[in-house]
Amino acid sequence: METEQNDKNIILGRNPVIEALRNEREMEKLLVAKGAEGSIKKIVGMAKEKHIPMTLVDKVTLDRLAEGQPHQGVVAYVSSYSYCDVEDILDIAKERQEPPFIMILDNLEDPHNLGAIMRTGEACGVHGIIIPKRRAVGITDVVAKASAGAVEYMACAKVSNIAQTIESLKEKGVWVYACHMDGETYYKTDLKGPAAIVIGSEGAGISRLVREKCDFAVSIPMVGKITSLNASNAAAILMCEVRKQRDAGRV
Repeated sequence: METEQNDKNIILGRNPVIEALRNEREMEKLLVAKGAEGSIKKIVGMAKEKHIPMTLVDKVTLDRLAEGQPHQGVVAYVSSYSYCDVEDILDIAKERQEPPFIMILDNLEDPHNLGAIMRTGEACGVHGIIIPKRRAVGITDVVAKASAGAVEYMACAKVSNIAQTIESLKEKGVWVYACHMDGETYYKTDLKGPAAIVIGSEGAGISRLVREKCDFAVSIPMVGKITSLNASNAAAILMCEVRKQRDAGRV
């Protein structure tokens, strides 16, 4: 069964949790009873594959969360955030009569980074954010808090394949820019037109296939002893540059 506790959506029971995992339901975390056996092992395996945080807890904790309902040793916290389609993001740009301004996050894993990017994106006029369905952070309570409320106003689409999504955007006239150290200096690049900026994961950066699909690469000059920036910091610099160029273009 699915119920709501303390302003969070939770799913109780083994089969409901398995179905939610199969159907790519966005999960914040799993609570699993210590010593649970049987199909719990299957649930744990599926959750590990999807990089969903898990915590082993006492049965008493689950009993309290379930409020008398049968939980069979597992409780899943699921996101109540409503994701959109990529087309919805493009429609937002049309409604504002602006060229599309999109952020694409390639396997970002830190919820604080995603929340910070949503916050800056909302302030800079980004029409939407695209994230992958697998092996990346989704919209969780931590993301919502880090976004300082921006999650309520920022459209976010989850897609099965980032590379294919880039191809589709290019067919619709959107130029795709990869944030990459080998690119042209960002402030020397024309970013005023329809643009999607790709930011890579915290450790590996942008995957090779995704990088190859991009039209251009832009870099951020580094003159200090630190040779790289946090993903949300790099994204903020580029989003502010797009905003600056677009505002200057209207003068």
